[in-house]
Amino acid sequence: MKRFTQVVGDKSFEVTDYPGGEKGTIFAIHGLTGNINSLSFYADALSKEYRFISYDLRGRGNSSPADADTSIYTHTEDALQLIEALNIEKPILLGYSMGAFISAMVASKMKDVEALILLDGAGKTAPEKRELIKPSIGRLGKAYESQEAYVDEVKTIFSSLGVEWSPRLELTAKYEIKEENGVWKHKSSPEAIEQDFESFYTFESKSFFPSIQCKTLLFTAKEGLGANPPLFDDETYVDTIKYANNLETIDTSCNHYTLVQQNQPKINDQIKEFLLKNE
Repeated sequence: MKRFTQVVGDKSFEVTDYPGGEKGTIFAIHGLTGNINSLSFYADALSKEYRFISYDLRGRGNSSPADADTSIYTHTEDALQLIEALNIEKPILLGYSMGAFISAMVASKMKDVEALILLDGAGKTAPEKRELIKPSIGRLGKAYESQEAYVDEVKTIFSSLGVEWSPRLELTAKYEIKEENGVWKHKSSPEAIEQDFESFYTFESKSFFPSIQCKTLLFTAKEGLGANPPLFDDETYVDTIKYANNLETIDTSCNHYTLVQQNQPKINDQIKEFLLKNE
């Protein structure tokens, strides 16, 4: 695995490249408050057979800041430019949550996408779901006296969401903050993250899915978030299922966060089977 900075025009992206196998290249896009490490469980499972590339979306991690008018649409243009800059042909797009919205829009604009894998995203977001993402966004604007204090808060948040804490999650949490004037702060702007989330509400499946030519695999997270319902429910995907071509849907017993923050051997196998069918 190698880590490097890819410059595209006046923007830069932190990229992780797992050279892996020769069956194709998976281009992975993380979620709203995630970073380059968020899909590492899938990288571990899939990079034995596929090249696996992930990166920090702008406004996250060590990539450039987000635009003033940041949205899933600006991130889509970034992804298209990054794929071109990295000379990736016939990408397999894998997106989680916000990354699923972005991946679907990228697939609608590219003609040579090999396959599209959506991890609980790319549908209609209900207005009341804003309350469910507040804990994740709330930590972004705070100042912490130490790195450990931030990690402890993230651990508490994830535990309340049913996520089993691990050394890998601790490393991911440490990566997303930096020391600034004697305190520790998140690398992301809460205002930019909120703006990205608000753009979910402008996504219409009928505007993108009919243009996607490749086969698509959608995983839905059916388990609730602690005492709360799932972030995306059945209503979320009605239009996705209606307008998508060549769509296979798999309901999982995960919740929106355990889907990526814990190793999911069954889902790893289902992804491999799906890709094998499309070789």
